[in-house]
Amino acid sequence: MKVNKIMAIRLLLASVIVVGFASCSKSSSSKNTSSATGWKINDKKGGFQYNSKFKKQATAPGLVMVEGGTFTMGKVQDDIMHDWNNSPNQQHVQSFYMDETEVTNLMYMEYLDWLKRVFPPDQENYQHIYEGACPDTLVWRNRLGYNETMTNNYLRHPAYANYPVVGVNWIQAVEFSKWRTDRVNEKTLEDQKYLKKDAKLASTPESSFSTETYLAAPTKTYGGNEELVLKRGANGRSKPQGTKAADGTTSEPKNVYAQRTSGLILPEYRLPTEAEWEYAAAADVGQREYNIYKGQKKYPWSGSYTRSGKRQVRGDQLANFKQGKGDYGGIAGWSDDGADITNAVKSYPPNDFGLYDMAGNVAEWVADVYRPIVDDEVSDFNYYRGNVYMKNKIGEDGKVEIVTTENIAYDTLSNGKIIARNFPGEIARVPVDEKETYLRVNFDKSDNRNFRDGDKQSTRYFDVGAEDADTDKNKAADSRKMYDSPDHNVSADSLGNMVRAYDKSNKRTTLINDDVRVYKGGSWRDRAYWLDPAQRRYFPQDMATDYIGFRCAMSRVGPKSDKKKKARHH
Repeated sequence: MKVNKIMAIRLLLASVIVVGFASCSKSSSSKNTSSATGWKINDKKGGFQYNSKFKKQATAPGLVMVEGGTFTMGKVQDDIMHDWNNSPNQQHVQSFYMDETEVTNLMYMEYLDWLKRVFPPDQENYQHIYEGACPDTLVWRNRLGYNETMTNNYLRHPAYANYPVVGVNWIQAVEFSKWRTDRVNEKTLEDQKYLKKDAKLASTPESSFSTETYLAAPTKTYGGNEELVLKRGANGRSKPQGTKAADGTTSEPKNVYAQRTSGLILPEYRLPTEAEWEYAAAADVGQREYNIYKGQKKYPWSGSYTRSGKRQVRGDQLANFKQGKGDYGGIAGWSDDGADITNAVKSYPPNDFGLYDMAGNVAEWVADVYRPIVDDEVSDFNYYRGNVYMKNKIGEDGKVEIVTTENIAYDTLSNGKIIARNFPGEIARVPVDEKETYLRVNFDKSDNRNFRDGDKQSTRYFDVGAEDADTDKNKAADSRKMYDSPDHNVSADSLGNMVRAYDKSNKRTTLINDDVRVYKGGSWRDRAYWLDPAQRRYFPQDMATDYIGFRCAMSRVGPKSDKKKKARHH
């Protein structure tokens, strides 16, 4: 009898321990229970709201994923110039997304159409917005060549719809990327019922959607139109603000607006960095036969030749480039790359990342400011020269300041073209100041474009001098740094007339300054020499050509890849 009682007690204790352990395990592992406090997350009654069901970043329209890794940046296989423009150094880039193709005329025309509808160019307040975004179609002209067909038709004619857009300067490419970010996030929020259906069609000059405005001040989105910006209830349904319950009372839903924690807002579209572009073009991921750490690839494809070696298409050109003097496309009918100028995107095989035209067709803008050196002593991770840190402008009321029609910022380019740098509905931005930089060791100023570019003035503790720091001479010298480039001053007076003050000094001959940007890859005008992913050239950021286009990139948040690895217990 005693034995039976003892056994019963033991079984009871064991069952209590098992049940208790199971409940603790379930509680601690639940996605909706905090492992820090034990409090409930996403409770319908209130509290911390977080997307605990988030799996991975959605692939945005037009993009393909590029898994990050290490590579040798700057290894040019045929360096016949020996100009030390690109010394090899090992770098690592994080995973990111990149446009499958170059931005096409059709894609850019959609941008122009939106600008024309929302900011009518016949209204004085907005006359420079549409015009400032238009590509320069005159880049096709040649003093001794007849190219008026492209001048008149290349951008807008349907025959060229899927050809890469050209005549776009670096600044215009950046502005297109910002616009694309807002349009994609606007559609995502509308699809998820955070915005009223077809809210995008209600855009006006003072009420266009801005991603950053929505995140920082949702009630000011669409110019503060509360009928368009919906609140999301705890039951997952969208409700306009102040929706009445069944009993007639007005209650505020618990989960109000989409935020970063919702996992719906995508990172911004942007130009790829030089390191990202070169890594994506080389596509070492599929080239195990090469010593990838030494950067032995000459082209984005396997081998050392520009023609295909595959049986079915043997001898076909793998890219669109200039094959020789006076030879832009070979002899008609054979030995032909299929194009004389640019060609439609996806006309040639993709590389191992699934990216098209990473060699040939058009060269492409990247984000970096050009310098002959790549300072791998400071950074060998996500290398990028061009950081200008900004922050949201806060008004006297302590809230973010929204751009209105009256305070649109315009830039006058060196050729006299006027470009809008922000739109109504966006948050005004200002450079970071000493509040953000004080006692920091990773950055100490807003503009870092010329950091450590080789001269004394680039050192961290250099001081121009209190007595003459404000003189125009010192300001100009400080902006040029070691690269003593001309200091042109082009502006517009109060009547809109151009004031051109060119620096005609014959002592300042370099073209390198903080406003020249790197462009990568060969084009339809270039010989095969420039198809090497490591080749790099530069061009003023406010000028355009008939052979430079661009594609967008987007950072990846979360893990390096989607491969699931099982944890190993030792």
